Amino acid sequence: MILERSSSTSPSLTPAMVKWPFAFAVTSKLFCTLRRIGLLKQCVFAGRLPFCMRVLLESALRNFDGFRVTQQDVEQILDWKKASQYGTDVSFRPARVILQDFTGIPAVVDFAAMRNAVKRLGGDPAKVNPVCPADLVIDHAIQVDLIRNIPSTCSARLRIPPGHHVVSAQAGWNSSKENAQRSSPATCRIPQIEDTPVVCPFHQQPLSRPDSIQKNQELEFERHKERFQFLKWGAEALNNILVVPPASGIAHQVNLEHLARIVFDHNGYIYPDSLVGTDSHTAMMNGLGVLSWGVGAIEAEAVMMGHPVSLSLPKVVGYRLVGQVGSLATSTEVVLAITKHLRQVGISGSFVEFFGPGVTQLSIADRATIANMCPEYGALAAFFPMDSVGLKYLKQMGCDEDKLNRIECYLQTVKLLRDYVDASQDPEYSLVVELDLGTVMPSLSGPKRPQDRVALEDMKDDFKRCLNEKVGFKGYQVPPERQRDVLGCRFGGADYDLRHGSVVVAAITSYTNNSNPSVMLTAGLLAKKAVEAGLSIKPYIKTSLLPGSGVVTHYLNASGMLPYMEKLGFEVVGYGCRTCIGNSGALPECVVETITRGELVVCGVLSGNKNFKDQIFPKVRANYLASPPLVIAYAIAGNVGIDFATEPLHVTESGQEVFLRDVWPSREEVQEVERQSVIPCIFQELKEKLEKGQHLWASLQSSDCVLYPWNPKSTFIKCPPFFDKLSVELEPPEPICDAHVLVFFGNSVTTNNISPGGSIPHNSPAAHYLSSLGLTPREFNSYGTRRGNDEVMMRGTFSHVRLVNKIVGKMGPKTIHFPSGDTLDIYDAAERYQRERRPLIILAGKDFGIGGSRDWVAKGPYLLGVRAVLAETYDRVLRASLVGVGIVPLQFLDGQNAESLGLTGRETYTVHVPAEPVPNAVVDVQLNTGHTFQTVLRLDSDMELTYYNHGGLLNYTIRTNLQPVPENIHPPGMA
Repeated sequence: MILERSSSTSPSLTPAMVKWPFAFAVTSKLFCTLRRIGLLKQCVFAGRLPFCMRVLLESALRNFDGFRVTQQDVEQILDWKKASQYGTDVSFRPARVILQDFTGIPAVVDFAAMRNAVKRLGGDPAKVNPVCPADLVIDHAIQVDLIRNIPSTCSARLRIPPGHHVVSAQAGWNSSKENAQRSSPATCRIPQIEDTPVVCPFHQQPLSRPDSIQKNQELEFERHKERFQFLKWGAEALNNILVVPPASGIAHQVNLEHLARIVFDHNGYIYPDSLVGTDSHTAMMNGLGVLSWGVGAIEAEAVMMGHPVSLSLPKVVGYRLVGQVGSLATSTEVVLAITKHLRQVGISGSFVEFFGPGVTQLSIADRATIANMCPEYGALAAFFPMDSVGLKYLKQMGCDEDKLNRIECYLQTVKLLRDYVDASQDPEYSLVVELDLGTVMPSLSGPKRPQDRVALEDMKDDFKRCLNEKVGFKGYQVPPERQRDVLGCRFGGADYDLRHGSVVVAAITSYTNNSNPSVMLTAGLLAKKAVEAGLSIKPYIKTSLLPGSGVVTHYLNASGMLPYMEKLGFEVVGYGCRTCIGNSGALPECVVETITRGELVVCGVLSGNKNFKDQIFPKVRANYLASPPLVIAYAIAGNVGIDFATEPLHVTESGQEVFLRDVWPSREEVQEVERQSVIPCIFQELKEKLEKGQHLWASLQSSDCVLYPWNPKSTFIKCPPFFDKLSVELEPPEPICDAHVLVFFGNSVTTNNISPGGSIPHNSPAAHYLSSLGLTPREFNSYGTRRGNDEVMMRGTFSHVRLVNKIVGKMGPKTIHFPSGDTLDIYDAAERYQRERRPLIILAGKDFGIGGSRDWVAKGPYLLGVRAVLAETYDRVLRASLVGVGIVPLQFLDGQNAESLGLTGRETYTVHVPAEPVPNAVVDVQLNTGHTFQTVLRLDSDMELTYYNHGGLLNYTIRTNLQPVPENIHPPGMA
């Protein structure tokens, strides 16, 4: 690929003048050839550009407007190796945005609220729409109420129809004696009506038939009807937004299977698909050659509103793959091996681009699995350029021949299609590392962090070490005399033993592995062989199968594997995001009581890619990430303290030992089943169902008004107060004078600590608020489902029970209101400070805000009155989110921190921001003690300074919406 560029800039250049030299017509379509830049003076060979950089370059050329995307952006991308060494920022305008409902609802709420604000300020609210296309997949609402055709909770009071009598739960939930124990619910106290269907704990009504997935979906719609109606309003009232109904699958698998364009064909232009999304798993699309990464919800909204993402030009690490994966290792093990390797190399914030002949051994599902894990090894994106394997995958998904030919022709023309075997196509990289796939061994990751890989053969010894080690990233510090404790637990009429290492949750869940047919079919074949060998799973273990989409269920059914998985308890319970975000539902009360009584370190084994502390279930302290077949294997074993090489899974009545190796399928077996079961008609049939919409969604009524009709009694959707005082005229930012410290954090504070996403504790400020509105604890639902209600989310901010505030010095969501000396809940203290008109700041250490992206980690503190954060380092997404809402991010100078400066959090702080600051300016912070020190103002670009001057992104968008749009500014993707 040859690029020609000018050695000097041309300030008189207009977008119209720039646009046409970049494009030429083929069959009446226009696209960037990457051959010319500005005035042709100097020839540059770009064939050595990494493929991911070629995507950035194409976007910069096509969207050049001299303001949002400048010629300097183009030049910096061309000279990326040098620019990346200095952290140079460039503007990138992705082709689209993807949202899930947890972050999508607040985004749609913001658009609805902006329409109200524009109307109040005299503008046309109908003009407030997403400019960049956005796909919103409803996948975070599902909760597992029923498993194995039974309720998964044990707290409901049941209505007993006349003429029925109650029998003991110990008799089992099934009238069949031989199935009573296996069918026992994850409970020990709920009575059951003899000879009647199972009782649903949410509806308190008998179920008509044993259909967990259908009933879970019905419960989903009952719980979230108001939220779904609001999203349906957004789909119909707002332009450029596609809402995928519930029960379609998890966002990123639906994205991979159905939403990916690969090449956009829009308004006469063709250009590469690229995206940003409000979840770290957005990166999964890199496995299909679509450059993508996760951003904060505020950043995503900015893109939707037509603004570029400000990207610190990353280094590009070339990851060369050679060899073939061994027979016992799955793509999960490949992911964990790469994760550990890249963490050791240290590639934080970089792009990783895979190359080498070993890539051809990986299916698209394998590549997506690897790409999906990139946030856990620190990369911004892990990119697999499109190749013949990707084109075959598109054909398998039902892509018609004409479209496939256009995609291949376009990618070849612009040099975005590669041959991994042809070393002459290998680009230049900042660094090259290599992995021989033949060296990858089966492994897991945990027990508290996804990057802590443990080889399968070392699991037994590693768990013992964890029990001995001090409390930390891996340790639990269980006294040696307590490590062999065995406690009895009576469940379903039978006695069981629980001990340290007992498995109580085994979840084949969405995210990483359910995009991979080979891995899922390996699990299915293992289940088949296990059932045929007479193996089973103890009934108190909460097993579940939550596929990423209906495609998984379809091919498990078509292959005949699903009945065997159901026999072991891995029944399809729904589609969407569940266990990794704390929606696993209740554990049996007798199990919880036994765990608590013995202070046991029990385990969850799941096939997701997040296992942060307390995120799965509070009483399950050890959680391991594993491939789906290993999830089943450990569920059968019942304890992670087993050596599969020397200890059997089961001993038959005749004394025959059954080992894991006896039931593990060969790679050849898996490939044969995959060839027979995963066929294009499956994808096509499910795509038609997805486009038609699930019947519950289709029958849902919603408003068709331009302005959303806010319900003042709603506890789910509420118009936020962000714009109540907004004026058309630009006002200078409020000074930060004599600010008190609300919270003083240490290192590695996660977004879960700042803005919880799980259930709402009954004694929390959010619970008190909901109770005051007449809701019962059963109706509280979760923080995630109430992200459209600022009153709930504001009260949930900093309410995590394990939050550690150095001001208080002990665990819990407390702080000191310094004027009075009172120790209060953080929300109550913030409310008092606001009544006194006192600004607030936050002090933090390194890596402030790591974890999943959540818009309320910025919005919540803002509504509490926080005007600045002072930290050693920031998570990239969180820092951008703070800027987006108008909170000033300050950073300690290198070598300094709160401890070295003697800060206690009891001082008051005045931040001296210049009237006309520049990016990354050094500003003074003055304390009431008389001491002054310097910090870096982490406004990293002119665009971020513009947001700061307007009080945040949303304010800026409203004001620009009220102004005439210059004719020479092109919509994103259309320049």
